[in-house]
Amino acid sequence: MTRRLVLATANPDKARELAALLEGFEVAPRPADVPDVEETEDTLEGNARLKAAAVMHATGEPAVADDTGLEVDALGGRPGVYAARYAGPGATYAENVAKLLEELADVPEGARTARFRTVAVARFPDGREIVAQGWVDGTIARAPAGDGGFGYDAVFVPLGGDGRTFAQMTTTEKAAVSHRGRALRILAAQLESVG
Repeated sequence: MTRRLVLATANPDKARELAALLEGFEVAPRPADVPDVEETEDTLEGNARLKAAAVMHATGEPAVADDTGLEVDALGGRPGVYAARYAGPGATYAENVAKLLEELADVPEGARTARFRTVAVARFPDGREIVAQGWVDGTIARAPAGDGGFGYDAVFVPLGGDGRTFAQMTTTEKAAVSHRGRALRILAAQLESVG
């Protein structure tokens, strides 16, 4: 089995996290000449599959992609698959977080439950595909806390995180309990088992 995997993401924050979680593999960044893949599917798995397949076809090498959603119970599961563009196309992390907190302003503490869910897909030129999923339950804080992480990390307090947001944790602490960490550990184990 090849030990080289091309990442489908161009997000430098996510690429660093994925590379660290796929230790033991040679992880290559997406080539600069490979364009972004439009996320047109309405599921995390569908979007991850689109991205992995596009990069695999463009490079001729095995590719790994993930898609992550934030499901907030009080919002009926929103932003879900639209988490990265919740405040609109091209929205910044801060704009997405501000919209989320505004929508939850009147939601009491006990009803601010949420989960992060990640689906990771590895696609191979010979047609094989490996899919792994990971999630973590938690709550949405009333205000951002912490300087680490990215996206919604400063407002997501995972169960098992000692009351800290992902942004208040070290990279290693976050990886141990995070949705992406869980999905990528499962994916890595599956990659190892296919030899």
